[in-house]
Amino acid sequence: MALVIPPAGMERMWCPNLPIGLAYLAAVLEKAGVKLTVFDCPALGIDHKTLGEYLSKFQADVVGITGVTPTFESAMNVAHTAKQVLPKGFVIMGGPHATFADAEVLKANSEIDVIVRGEGEVTILELLKTHFEQGDLEGVAGISFVRDKEVIRTPARPFIQDLDEIPRPAYQYFALQKYQTFKKQVMPILTSRGCPFQCAYCVSSRMAGKEFRARNPKLVVDELVWLRDTYHASAVSFYDDAFTYDNERAIKLCEEIKRQKVGLPWDCQTRVDRITKEILIKMKEAGCELVSFGAESGCQKILDSVNKKTTIELNEQAVKMAKSVGLSVAMSVIIGYPGETAESLQQTFDFIKRTKPDYVYLCIATPYPGTDMRKTIETLGWKMSTDYGTYGMQAQVFENPLLTVDLIEARRQFYNRFYSWSYIFRNFWKGTFYGKNIARTALNDRLWRMRATRWFFSHLRNPNDESRKTQAI
Repeated sequence: MALVIPPAGMERMWCPNLPIGLAYLAAVLEKAGVKLTVFDCPALGIDHKTLGEYLSKFQADVVGITGVTPTFESAMNVAHTAKQVLPKGFVIMGGPHATFADAEVLKANSEIDVIVRGEGEVTILELLKTHFEQGDLEGVAGISFVRDKEVIRTPARPFIQDLDEIPRPAYQYFALQKYQTFKKQVMPILTSRGCPFQCAYCVSSRMAGKEFRARNPKLVVDELVWLRDTYHASAVSFYDDAFTYDNERAIKLCEEIKRQKVGLPWDCQTRVDRITKEILIKMKEAGCELVSFGAESGCQKILDSVNKKTTIELNEQAVKMAKSVGLSVAMSVIIGYPGETAESLQQTFDFIKRTKPDYVYLCIATPYPGTDMRKTIETLGWKMSTDYGTYGMQAQVFENPLLTVDLIEARRQFYNRFYSWSYIFRNFWKGTFYGKNIARTALNDRLWRMRATRWFFSHLRNPNDESRKTQAI
């Protein structure tokens, strides 16, 4: 079996994230005795033509494709390529876009045989067994497929309750050096699944369920040691939706990290209403250097619209509390959500200036399939782009009659101000792993913008001078 992440839609990713979800699938397949390979095309720089050559050489019976909305078109092309070189191959697609747009995907590409919806570790094994034994696919829960031109959606599969039964991610199938950050190996780890909250811009609670399911803290820390000793991790990133959702468990986890003397810096994300000063201190003592909060907006009206169930005051208190114990703070913010105005946008920028986070993920509101946000825009009758390649949270993909601000330009100006030279030096001189990485990221951003500006003005002087254009780039 070949597992494929499709080539990047517009350009090769600079530093792709190590796909822990695919690594889990590889682990369960390997444990079941399936011979497999993994092609992470963006990380390896593989285009569709080269992928076709690799698939032909591997001669897989099954090709599994995963992807997100921005790589949707590329994923469809992978399915076409797979059927071209492996006419008898069984093509499966998974991931959030395919899960929530299954009918659209199946109708648009007859070369996709089955879509796996939601969690895939149990489904994929049952699906393969049924396929090779020529059984009835309708008996496999959690899949969608076409029969007699009709889309068949089998009942949703129950979520995996005992996460400790899933084997450790099979990272041996990945070229780990391709995922390094400034030549440092930052490894992901997932200690829980399920999000009890239903933010309007997110599908996490539908992909992994509303029930919080957590792994045994001792086994989690054993995995941390494994990542350190086997894969020479320089740091670890916790991929949980809300690391401190269960404070008691988070404290036990931190105490176990200290007991086993893991000695790695790490980061996590959580909610501002699920922290206490005690847990933040425990996290710091256990090696946490960076905590990320989903602040989303500096306007309470927008916070209420996205169903965040938090307040501006809670956001401010969380940032202040985390900084007071010595943690760096990253903040994710969404701009341009339906209802956004120039005034509410300014409130958000004022909020960032007031709270002084160490890093900001400034995202343009993007209505992904399966989100309540998309339903809202459809109900309002606003125009939405059908070019999924632009759905990367850096472009305005739907009309917003109340907003007169150019969000792309506002975002550009924000980072021009935020990534100041003083900001770079301040973070670098913290001397922490994450402080240095933040400083290097900001420095790269400034240098890239300087190169882009030089190219722009040189192109104005002589737009037809291709040699000048190449030199500037």
